[in-house]
Amino acid sequence: MQNCFSFSPLNNLKQRLGKRLSHYLSEPGHTAGTAEPTRMDLLDQVLQPADVLLVEGTSRVSSAIKYLTQSTWSHAALYVGKSATGESQFLEADMVHGVRLVPLQHFSGFHCRICRPASLNEAERQAVCDFATARLGLLYDMKNIVDLARYLLPNPPVPMRWRRQMLSLGSGDPTRAICSTLVAEAFESVNYPILPVIETLPAVDLLGKSHAGSSRELLHIRHHSLYVPRDFDVSPYFQIIKPTLEVGFDHHLLTWADIAAK
Repeated sequence: MQNCFSFSPLNNLKQRLGKRLSHYLSEPGHTAGTAEPTRMDLLDQVLQPADVLLVEGTSRVSSAIKYLTQSTWSHAALYVGKSATGESQFLEADMVHGVRLVPLQHFSGFHCRICRPASLNEAERQAVCDFATARLGLLYDMKNIVDLARYLLPNPPVPMRWRRQMLSLGSGDPTRAICSTLVAEAFESVNYPILPVIETLPAVDLLGKSHAGSSRELLHIRHHSLYVPRDFDVSPYFQIIKPTLEVGFDHHLLTWADIAAK
């Protein structure tokens, strides 16, 4: 009965409409990035497995995500290492092509940021990458696209406190993913925090007695469907890696136009 329903004419129509909508939303919008594009050659020199690459997209759906999250970032991808040909590879969830591997140059021309988990060891980094690559081929969560499309109108009347909930309205289907959800799940698999819910409890001694003035923190993992790209940027557990500084920036070597003209 369930299989018959999954191939019903109504379901096929919804899939066709979803694909058309995804192509439409992937097209360039009317807004450009807020900063200069990141130099891919410098970025490539500092990458480490399990780094999260945040991207300031310029598509129609990127504009919606940036508005709803009040953030520069509209997309997140996970660096999983080099290919057999030595090319840096990222795993991303694309609304048209689903979960796939793309080369670094796929992000050329965009403003990007590297967010690095601060305390993962090598084995944990590999486990994060393995978890993500095991999802290759999954579809994009089309219901999430429909939810976002409703807010593409200029300045929709959406209270700030509702915006995050609007991004968590996806289907929850384990065969589907969105970009930030997929990356968050990968870190959740090794119990690495992004923005956990922190509960403060009274501290207790070995006898189970609590003491006034002392407390302890208990972390609860927030469900991965509630994460958006900006969360990796504001997380206290991820370092912001700026390639220009990492490769040896020296302001003494800069040539300023007004000085050169003298």
